[in-house]
Amino acid sequence: MVNLEGKQAPDFSLDGSDGKRHSLKDYTGRPVVLYFYPKDDTPGCTKEACGFRDLNSELSNKGAVVLGVSPDGLSSHEKFIEKYNLPFVLLSDPDAKVMKKYGAYGKKMRYGKEVEGVIRSTVLIGPDGKVVKHWKSVKKAETHPEYVLAELK
Repeated sequence: MVNLEGKQAPDFSLDGSDGKRHSLKDYTGRPVVLYFYPKDDTPGCTKEACGFRDLNSELSNKGAVVLGVSPDGLSSHEKFIEKYNLPFVLLSDPDAKVMKKYGAYGKKMRYGKEVEGVIRSTVLIGPDGKVVKHWKSVKKAETHPEYVLAELK
């Protein structure tokens, strides 16, 4: 499994739910919380997104920007944002190219079987573009955003 801590974060360029193209270099000088999740509006993904939503003002006060990434299309992202009032951009990575660069796509266990898919994970990127913290596999989606915030303090 890829460990990115201390390394330069891989650049990306993905379409966002706000209608813009987003690249890592757009956020130079700010911490970036880049979180990868399997699917919009599913139980674990909703808990995690709502956790980041509920902590958004605290994360923003630290200068951080939150970006969620999944293979879902933009229309799915828009519905998810609207339904749960998410205050951050969701990026679409339909071919998993960016997820693979970040170790967020590959073999994982689901219901006791090995499958290939999105690995719920998060990368905290410092203002200099280096990875400060890499959560390679998030087990508790609902409490994970609190750990990310604590890492920023």
